[in-house]
Amino acid sequence: SDIAKMPEGRAKARARKNEYEKASVRAKVEHPFRVIKRQFGLAKVRFKGLAKNTAHVITLFALSNLWMARKKLMAMMGQVRLQTA
Repeated sequence: SDIAKMPEGRAKARARKNEYEKASVRAKVEHPFRVIKRQFGLAKVRFKGLAKNTAHVITLFALSNLWMARKKLMAMMGQVRLQTA
């Protein structure tokens, strides 16, 4: 890559930091798409018409939020049960 060709120094360190920050944001943005493709199997749209497909994808994104938060949600459920017992 371009960074590998740069001489060592502040400019290279700054470039590495910038790339790291971009990769961090990219990972957060891309992860829900991975969940939708792999966990829920969305490869192609299923319906004719924009409204139905939009509703389907929005539903899948909501489910992906639950999927990604499942460990926290289950931990919270455990805490609630312990308090009520």
